[in-house]
Amino acid sequence: MKHARKKITVVGAGFVGSTCAHWAAARELGDVVLVDINDGAAKGKALDLFESSPVEHFDARITGTADYKDTAGSDVVIITAGIPRKPGMSRDDLLTTNAKIMKDVCKGLRPHSPNAVVIVVSNPLDAMAYVAMKELDFPRERVIGMAGVLDGARFRSFIAEELKCSVKDVHAFVLGGHGDTMVPMPRHCSVGGIPLLEILPKDRVDALVKRTREGGAEIVGLLKTGSAYYAPSASAVQMAESILRDQGRILPCAAFLQGEYGIKNLFVGVMCKLGGGGLEKVYEIKLNDEERASLANSTKAVQELVDALGKLNL
Repeated sequence: MKHARKKITVVGAGFVGSTCAHWAAARELGDVVLVDINDGAAKGKALDLFESSPVEHFDARITGTADYKDTAGSDVVIITAGIPRKPGMSRDDLLTTNAKIMKDVCKGLRPHSPNAVVIVVSNPLDAMAYVAMKELDFPRERVIGMAGVLDGARFRSFIAEELKCSVKDVHAFVLGGHGDTMVPMPRHCSVGGIPLLEILPKDRVDALVKRTREGGAEIVGLLKTGSAYYAPSASAVQMAESILRDQGRILPCAAFLQGEYGIKNLFVGVMCKLGGGGLEKVYEIKLNDEERASLANSTKAVQELVDALGKLNL
């Protein structure tokens, strides 16, 4: 009996989507389908990536399409479709356009992959994950937002750069919404097992926290014609790998909370265990007063976006 390889669909063949396909194929997570309304872009990038496989020695079939029928039976779907940020735009400025795109994408996906785990990357992320969950009508275990892995990676990068140490020894995470109100958690950060707050003075830690919050805008400002794609796509694929290989990684992700931290019916970044079933556990950690206030502020910002969605009558 032939065992089928896992199937990963990536929606959106722009910079984030095509780079997701690249990471996923290179890690041999399964066969990859790249979907875009621009059929030629999806097919061309998929073929180009597949033609790199003999050089890079990976076994993965990569195909491009504009037809959701070709995505049938996907194990994991990564949604990157939407317009990117430009300088001066906040993630929230994208709300109306990307909500319409997200609804269309989910309508296309749902009949063909009713058992898939969906990872949302499109911005504004927490609101787009909410739209996806409503449109797909999947349980919360199978709709997860990619935010904290990226924000945590930025935080870790900046700490390693500050200390001139290996990024491999830096452990840190970020809670809350994926925006300017995100909550980096320096109290829970360590370098080689040593608490960060014992290594760096508070003013330096505060500066790194600020840079993390503004990490996306920093790159948008430098690129001028789009937004980050290497780190966001690598982050989404790390989540996909934990699900596809049933690794049980503990990662910060946007989960649809049902009372954790006193939050209900909103996607907010928390520590999650990702395994074969998707979201397998949410870890609720003890917060101090300052962290609790910051998380409440971040949750309020997410709630405002969801309220704004309700007024759009999509």
